[in-house]
Parts: sequence; C-alpha cells; structure tokens
Amino acid sequence: MKHKKSKHQSSQAFSLKGTLDIARSGLGYVVIKDGSGDVLVRPGNFNNALHGDTVRVKVFKENVATGKKEGKITEVVARLRTEFIGTIQLSTNYAFFIPDTDKPMPDLYIPLDKINGAQHKERVVARLVQWNQEDKKPVGEVVKVLDDEDQNDSAMQVILSESGFPLSFPGEVLKESERVNDQLSEKEIKRRKDFGDVLTFTIDPVDAKDFDDAISIKAIKKGLYEIGVHIADVSHFVEVGTALDTEAYNRATSVYLPDRVNPMLPENISNVLCSLRPGEDKCTFSAVFEMDTKGDVKKTWIGKTLIHSDHRFTYEDVQSIIEVGKGKYAEEILLLNSIAQKMRKERFRHGAINFSSQEVRFKLDEKGKPIGIVVKESKESHQLIEEFMLLANKKIAEYVSNIQVSNKNIPFPYRTHDEPDQEKLIPFVEFSRKFGHKFDMGSPEKIAASFNRLLKDAEGKPEQHVLEQLGIRTMAKAAYTTNNIGHYGLGFENYCHFTSPIRRYPDIMVHRIVESCLKAKPLIDKKMDEKCSHCSERERAAMDAERAANKYKQVEFMLQYLGEEFDAVISGVARFGFWAETVEHKCEGLVSINDLNEYDEFRLIESDYSLVGRRSGRKFRMGDNVRIKVVSANLDKRQLDYEWVKDSKGKTKPTSKQKVKSNKKPKQEKL
Repeated sequence: MKHKKSKHQSSQAFSLKGTLDIARSGLGYVVIKDGSGDVLVRPGNFNNALHGDTVRVKVFKENVATGKKEGKITEVVARLRTEFIGTIQLSTNYAFFIPDTDKPMPDLYIPLDKINGAQHKERVVARLVQWNQEDKKPVGEVVKVLDDEDQNDSAMQVILSESGFPLSFPGEVLKESERVNDQLSEKEIKRRKDFGDVLTFTIDPVDAKDFDDAISIKAIKKGLYEIGVHIADVSHFVEVGTALDTEAYNRATSVYLPDRVNPMLPENISNVLCSLRPGEDKCTFSAVFEMDTKGDVKKTWIGKTLIHSDHRFTYEDVQSIIEVGKGKYAEEILLLNSIAQKMRKERFRHGAINFSSQEVRFKLDEKGKPIGIVVKESKESHQLIEEFMLLANKKIAEYVSNIQVSNKNIPFPYRTHDEPDQEKLIPFVEFSRKFGHKFDMGSPEKIAASFNRLLKDAEGKPEQHVLEQLGIRTMAKAAYTTNNIGHYGLGFENYCHFTSPIRRYPDIMVHRIVESCLKAKPLIDKKMDEKCSHCSERERAAMDAERAANKYKQVEFMLQYLGEEFDAVISGVARFGFWAETVEHKCEGLVSINDLNEYDEFRLIESDYSLVGRRSGRKFRMGDNVRIKVVSANLDKRQLDYEWVKDSKGKTKPTSKQKVKSNKKPKQEKL
C-alpha cells in the first residue's frame, strides 16, 4: 500500500554544503553555516565522509512545518583530518589500524609494505591515503610508531590530531621544500630595493627559530627617519598550486603547544630559507615609513626588498636597553621605543581598547613535564614590535582598500573585529555599575572610551580582574573576511595580517594580492570568501588545541599537589559550580555544585555572575578570593577538580592579597 505524502513534506531534492558532525550514537548531522538548519544523515548515507569533514549533502526529505531535513552525503569537499592515532593489528597478509576515537569510524586497511616497522598492537599514527566509493575499507599507511612510555608526547599528538592538524609533512611536500631554489636571478635582484646597508635587526622570543619580521632605521634629516618593517617573503618561495602551497593552506596556521610548534611550513622554509637570520642576505616584502619622532607617518612605500640583518635581539635584550639606557644600538632602540609608545598612546586615544593580559608559560624538563609556571607580562620591548607591526598591517590594508577593478573592491582577506554583542554588554554594564563605574553606550566609539576609562579606573582595585575578564567576554571574535567592517578592538577602519607569513596563511594571501596590485594587475580570487572562512576555522582549531595542551600541562603540574590547599580566585560560574584559578600557579579547576550543596542550596544569579545560597545568602562571585583543596587531577579528561575549604566559622580561610590577572580565554559555558 502506497502511503500518502504529508502536506508538510517537501518532495523536491536539493543540495547543501556544510560540516559533518557524527554523534556517538552513529547518527550524523550536516551543520549548514548559514544557520538554515542541520541535515540528518543516517550511517548508511555517509558516503565515506568522516566527522568534521566539509561535505555536500543532498536533501531528499524535508518537513516544511518543522524545518527538519534528512539527506545523503554526495561529496566530501575537504577532509578535516587525514591522520589518526590508534592501534595496529597485524596478520599474515595485511594489517588493520583501529583508531582511538569516540566518533564512529571504520578501521584502516594497511598494506604490509606501509606499516613502517610497527609491531602488533603498537600505538601508531596512521594516515588515510585512499578511500574511493568502491573501496570496502579505507586504505592507510603508518606514519609513526608512538612511544608508549612518553605519555606527554602521545598526549600532545592526540590533541593536534583531534584538532585536524597533521603530525608530519607528506614526502612530496618535504621534497618540494628541499628543492626550492634560494638563488636569486639578476633580474629578481634588480627589481628589489636594497636595504643591505641600512641598520636592520630582529627582536623575538629567546627560543624563537623562525624570524619573520625585522626593523630597519635610518636618519633622513633632523627629526625625520626612515623606518622599515621587513617581512619574510614567503610567497616568493611558496608558489601557487604547488604541493607546498596546498599543504600550507590546509593547515593555515602553525600551532604553538607548551613543548613544541606544529609548523605550517617545513623547517627548510620556515627556519632556513625565509627566516631573517643575522648576517644573511634575505628576500623580504616591506612597508617603509618616513616618520617624525611623534610617530606621524609622512610617507609610505611598499615593495619587495633585500635586507641583511645586523643583529638578533631577544625581548629581554631590548627591555634591558630600554630600562638601563645602554647596550648595542641603544640610541636606535630607545628612539624606536619612544615612537612606539607615542603611537600606542595615540591608538588608544582613537578608540583602541586597552585590555591588559598576561601570558602563562610552563617550565619543562627534558621530557616535557612541567616543573614550574612563569607569568610573562607585555613590556615595552614587546610593545615596540607590536606597534610597528600594527602600523604595517594597517597601512597595507589601507593601500588595498583604495584599489578597485570595474568599480568594485578586490577580494582581500581583511582581519576584522565586530562591535560588542549588545546582549552580552548590557549585563556587563549593569555589573560594572555595582563598583561605581559608569558606561556610555551611545555609540561604538563611546563604548570603547567607556571600556578604557573603566579599565584605567579599576586598575589596582579588587574588581580589576573580574571586570577585565568579563569585558573580554563581551567582545566579538576577530576573523578573516572580505567584508571590511574594520577592527573594533584596535580602532582601525582597515586592517589585515601581513607580518607573519611563516606561521599564518592569510599573510601569504595578502602578500600575493599586494604584489599583484603593485604590478597594476590586481588578483581577483573568486574563492577568497571560502579561503577566509577556512583560515578562520583553522585559527579557532589551533586556539582550541593550544588551550587543551595548556590544560593538560596544568593537570600534569597539579598532580603533585593532590590533597593540598591553595588560595584561589573565582574565574567563572555556572549552574553546576564555579571555576577557581590558583593564585600561585594560575591553574584552573572546577568546584562542583554538589560539593557546595552540602552546605546550602546554591542557585545561579546570571546578572551578578554569582552562585548564592538560598538559606545562608553565601555568595560565590567572579573575582572573589576563595580557599580550595585539590581533590582530583584527570589527565585523560584534562580536568582539575577542587573542593571549597571552609574554616570553623563557616567562612573561607584567609586568602593572599596578591593581585591576580589571567590570560585565560573564557569558555562559552561560563557566564
């Protein structure tokens, strides 16, 4: 008997593009970017797609009334990941790789000549190399055998793999990187402006291996200087359409974990050919400014250059010169710092928001185990480089924004930052009033000015930490897009990323477009929106991986303190408890509501960012000092559990008066 189709049921098939999210149950949902609604996909309709892949799905059933859709995947547009960690199973004629994942995924068939020396039941990294529709099993190869004794190494690789970042470069990419010719032709040398005789130096972290920016300075006349921002010319060596370029685009960014860097480009490119090492002639792409001592730019020149770095400074070297007034090239360093500080002051005066931050780094032993925690603050040496890089990025974006083809702006990967979310801003404004801080929401400019006034007024006060944290949470996320809405946080109408092409793919795209504009043949890339979206997604994945790795290190570090008590600060609240960050170590753990409910019944007050006891009125609010005990440290879950410590009078024990700041980016579930 034929069933009659519901009047709400659409029979017209259509195709959509989205990201496949496979639940533990085995059901899949293709998430459509425009928010038009997910598409249900049953296991038999995955068509070789894996969790996280970008796919095309044919919708064959839709309930018009509810908006629910069901479909079948017709194409895998792009794989999120091709490398997986798991166990190898050997037999006489073949091997199988069983992935470690809570997402349903088939085993990989591994030919015996591709097991790379792996033994039966060893944990390995395997790469998916082929999976056609007619293949019953996906075909793979073993990339690396893992050392089970090195738990840290395995954990870091799992984090990278789960985030979709390859753990190694394919052989073709490595061979291509080794074949890149670093010899410049006479024609290439002639078309570049030579800065070889101008004082030039780099300023980087002490452990940096790739130097992708340098600064030059030359006096033109009294009070006027030529200051050059020289960036590694990666696009000269990484050509469009090569395996090297494709791999760099797929990764889109380097990933910085506590004990390693997972690079966007192979070492021969990032640390040798393109790195602006002292004493070597290097190809660069430069923005050169004629500036006075007030930081006013009189003239800008953009073009391909040759430089010869005279010295490699660390941030510590430069900070010492700034503080003492003596050292190598001290006169030039002090002048650049003076100009940078004036530009910084002017930037904040024109709407940039001055959120302070601290960077937490781990001291590691030879096996990557954390043995200490260091808090690094942004000092004037860091700000010197930051201000000149911001200036270069801004001027490059301004240059491209003024170029049109057929009365249209050319597709360009601007770095944009939207205005604050009003829904998040309103409760923050109400909360800040409780501390006597006024907020003007009359316009985006007045909001920015209010933020800066609040941050200045709160400095050194008990509420400083919580207001900084909550203020950051009202901010939108920066992203790459062709829609040039400006960068709200920096107060710039035009902004892009030009200064770090060794570690960011958008910078390479910017270099190529700027070069095409300088040749009066602007590059029109019709896929620029798609590329911007991909780079933004990979950037977020890298940030998630970095947070996960830092959390792992926190848990690993706190294992030695199980059962011990520490002073802490409440860093977030939710219905199921509150997060607290130790003052001494900056390590965050959760105090469960179940633990708190032994003393009272606590409820969440969203507008006050607090948990309040119904009977006692006892309040746990963001920024409050508390005493905690470390009760659990789970490395597998990367989770710390704390317990609130009470004294005999039912109050928390006295806590340290040490001021606390945090560079932690808020989790979405926190308020």
